Amino acid sequence: METPTGAAAEQALACLGTLLEGAHHATPDELADVVALAGRLQGWDLTVFLVTFDQRSLVPLGPVGDPLPVEGPEAAAFRDLRPVEVDGTAWLPLVDGSERVGTLRVVPLPDFEDAADRATVLRWVAMLVGHLVAVMTPHGDALSRARGARDRTVEAELLWNLLPPLTFAAHDVAVAGLLEPSGQVAGDAFDYAVEGSTVDVAIFDGTGHDLGSGLLTSVVLATYRNHRRRGDDLVACAGAVDRVLSTHTDGAGYATGVLLRLDTSTGELQYLNAGHPHPLLLRHGSALDPLTRSGRALFGLGGREASVSRIQLEPGDQVVLYTDGVTEARDEHGEFFGVDRLAALVRKHGADQRPAAETLRLIVRDIVDHQHGALQDDATVVLLSWAPRPSVSVLPV
Repeated sequence: METPTGAAAEQALACLGTLLEGAHHATPDELADVVALAGRLQGWDLTVFLVTFDQRSLVPLGPVGDPLPVEGPEAAAFRDLRPVEVDGTAWLPLVDGSERVGTLRVVPLPDFEDAADRATVLRWVAMLVGHLVAVMTPHGDALSRARGARDRTVEAELLWNLLPPLTFAAHDVAVAGLLEPSGQVAGDAFDYAVEGSTVDVAIFDGTGHDLGSGLLTSVVLATYRNHRRRGDDLVACAGAVDRVLSTHTDGAGYATGVLLRLDTSTGELQYLNAGHPHPLLLRHGSALDPLTRSGRALFGLGGREASVSRIQLEPGDQVVLYTDGVTEARDEHGEFFGVDRLAALVRKHGADQRPAAETLRLIVRDIVDHQHGALQDDATVVLLSWAPRPSVSVLPV
């Protein structure tokens, strides 16, 4: 990609500079005005649309505009992470790294002679706005409120503030997670960390469906994260969770979970299961046997520690973690959603090379539809994908 020159470069620098200077001392509720000013100085109307936490709508940031359905034509920029034009209006994906936060509407289209220059300038502006949304969100309530945080229960508020970003993608690995119902989730949580060639992923489900469940899961998540950061292996992390639950819940608090550790340089996957539904392994679009070789008692029961099991992944493999609220979801006839249906949906929605986060959004939509919108339990899905790039041989000169 070539860097724009001439008038395009000048407008890009002016717009980006206005965004950076304006956001430097702005409060989160002023971000919409900062973005609007940066566009107005260039003759553009810039409007930020943020995706709601339930991933169903894009809501305008500011007083002007109506919410848009995520399934609509304008939202293709959000769904597929690509710019789209609808009736002379440009829609750009807003991302922070690989985390989708919404879309940016631009009208009229910048009048550049070179279409490639226009695409580059708009991409840069959208990238910076997406980053500003993520950076400014923790400093106030305006951005979270716009995305639907006002409708959360206390239990959901507790867990959402402990979760990592919903999506991460690097050169050879992608991790995406989603919780439903987003505003009422109580005992489900997930976590991940990427450092060098090591990727750690975990999913947890605390017993119960109330604030006690949320408190329990938050303790589990914090303990796991604390010991992972110390460099502990999976067995040591599991043992730490056991000890903390036994000590601080008088032996009455339990949680299920799966801990994963992937070496992206080799594709070796380690896993440890504590009474949780077995992860699925998908290869070339087909579901292989679940990862069942590791098993131990629920966290909090102590007892025998399971040895860590290992499996060799192949390029393109996907590992699916989920809570029982997914597979045990029932329709009006009492039919379970089931493991086979989950595997089929991952295969179906991933066949079009969609982003991992979009694949999960569609799966969770299908889970909700299966229950006609009335979920009986928290439903959480995490997707880990490993796709190493081919090594490049360098010939001596």
